[in-house]
Amino acid sequence: MHKEQLAEYLHRYHHGAENAVISKTLERALGISGKELRDLVNALRREGIPIASDQSGYFYAKTEAEVRLTIRHMRNRISGISAAVSGLRRSLAAFDDTQIRLPLEGGDDF
Repeated sequence: MHKEQLAEYLHRYHHGAENAVISKTLERALGISGKELRDLVNALRREGIPIASDQSGYFYAKTEAEVRLTIRHMRNRISGISAAVSGLRRSLAAFDDTQIRLPLEGGDDF
């Protein structure tokens, strides 16, 4: 499936938060996996296509507020992931074996 097809499908059948659709339903309807769906949604969002989501699922945003709520939701997820990374970094002390560690190529900072 091409990302443009997903955008058109969402715009036609799931326009606005009141018409949100859960991932599993979209996956079955379009014959794609959850990962493929998430990748397509991400690609569309990167191109500026207003694919929004909330606790009810994905939808093509009808209003600016729907896009802003999606952005807020995504930022909250980033904060949660960042906190988890910080916790994992703290857990590294338990593995400290007093060996010198060199950063991995590419700037790995932990």
